[in-house]
Amino acid sequence: MNSTVDDDLWSAIGDPTRRRMLDLLLSDGGGTATSISGRLPVTRQAVARHLGVLDRVGLVHSTASGRERRYQVDDAQLARAVAQLDAVGSAWDARLRRIKRIAEAIQHIDNNEK
Repeated sequence: MNSTVDDDLWSAIGDPTRRRMLDLLLSDGGGTATSISGRLPVTRQAVARHLGVLDRVGLVHSTASGRERRYQVDDAQLARAVAQLDAVGSAWDARLRRIKRIAEAIQHIDNNEK
C-alpha cells in the first residue's frame, strides 16, 4: 500500500462533513453538490470542494448529469478504507493487551516486594 495515498484517504475521511456526505451518498445511492448542500449546513461551493477531495482519493466517482456532476460512492475504495480501519483497530487492541500484561507484571512484582 502506498502510504501517501493512505494518508490522503484518511485525511479525507477524517473530516466530519465529508463523512456525513459519504453517509448521504450511500443512503441516497448518489447525489449532486446541490442535492447534498440542501441537507448540510454548508454552501454548495463547500460541498463541491469536499466532493473534489473525496473524488481525488477515489472514495467517490462522478458522472455528468446535465449541468452538474452526480457522485456515487466507490464501494471498493470504501471497503479498502474499512479494512484498513479494522487492521488499525486490531493492531491497537494487541498493543493495549501487551501494555496491560506489562502493567500486571509490574503490579505483581510490586506486590511481592511488600
